[in-house]
Amino acid sequence: MMPSRLLSAGWRGALEGLGRWTRCPGAVLRPPLPGPSTPQPLSLSCADPAKAPPGKKPLSEKRLKRHFVDHRRVLVRGGRGGNGVSCFHSEPRKEFGGPDGGDGGSGGHVVLRVDRQVKSLSSVLSRYQGADGEDGGSKNCSGRGGAVLYVPVPVGTLVKEGSEVVADLSHPGDEYLAALGGAGGKGNRFFLANDNRAPLTCTPGEPGQERVLSLELKTVAHAGMVGFPNAGKSSLLRAISNAKPAVAAYPFTTLNPHVGIVHYEDHQQVAVADVPGIIRGAHRNRGLGLAFLRHIERCGFLLFVLDLAAPEPWAQLEALKFELEQYQPGLSRQPHAVVANKVDLPEARANLPALQARLGGTAIALSAVTGENLEELLLRLKELHDAHVAAELARGRQPLRW
Repeated sequence: MMPSRLLSAGWRGALEGLGRWTRCPGAVLRPPLPGPSTPQPLSLSCADPAKAPPGKKPLSEKRLKRHFVDHRRVLVRGGRGGNGVSCFHSEPRKEFGGPDGGDGGSGGHVVLRVDRQVKSLSSVLSRYQGADGEDGGSKNCSGRGGAVLYVPVPVGTLVKEGSEVVADLSHPGDEYLAALGGAGGKGNRFFLANDNRAPLTCTPGEPGQERVLSLELKTVAHAGMVGFPNAGKSSLLRAISNAKPAVAAYPFTTLNPHVGIVHYEDHQQVAVADVPGIIRGAHRNRGLGLAFLRHIERCGFLLFVLDLAAPEPWAQLEALKFELEQYQPGLSRQPHAVVANKVDLPEARANLPALQARLGGTAIALSAVTGENLEELLLRLKELHDAHVAAELARGRQPLRW
């Protein structure tokens, strides 16, 4: 195969050294520019640009929404136990060998296990069946037990049976035994007794436990960004982390939560969740409503993102706190910071003094597009995270680590 680039003092000498060659239909010969002493490369390309495979396009936000599932109803059933066996020992010159039927193996359990690589419940099926145990054998051989079936679920999965919460899988590696496998049956060897030297009795394996569970995903992150549609939350998350949520000049661009990781010099990582836009009346399930308000519950602290270019941006903060308080009392009183976005616009700079006067100068004015004053937000974010970690340790709980 001919190399794609050949270094030579002249393109004629390079071709003579190749021996027999065939020019491809789409090949392009690029002779060197005139010059006595500068050697130039010869560029040969046999690729047809018209037939080049197109690059993989990123999924749009609407397609991502199809893959993001935060509710799932699952039927889980443990494996059935193997049957016990009734048989007797058979060996030459040993007429009364006695019973030697082995027990059946136990059925496999179904276990929900948190996997950090899983981001939604879209990969969780609607039904899971544990592996059945094997039947017992002769010569007192017990059947093999069914293997445990592990179901990977994302961090922050809440497991409910009916209206009762039975498990809260909020840390990587957490497990919950969703369905027990059935016990294996007993062989006739088990029933051997002094008054029954030749038992014929054996028992079948028991069926596995069957349950209907509701899985509900609540995004687990250190900080949650809350704001009205088109306030610039997705642009801000792009600016401070490695997340790539969709950004456009119309409301409700983000249709599912995104989690970005902010890295600091001391190897500390802070997870920030971009929760889809909340509108007035969200606690009554208007707009995206309750579908995404629950993703704010697990956040240790909040970032209220305001559109500083809008008229009376301080009214946005009051409305956001009202919606959170109506959804869950006390949620709006969590530790938080107020972020005034779009300070690069002239009308935003005009609203900044009035906003700072109402909030006592605590609002962080920045621009997610130009990167202006992002350092102040990152410092404030680290302060909130350190305070959250200290509070969790004081309560005797292990803080979330990413």
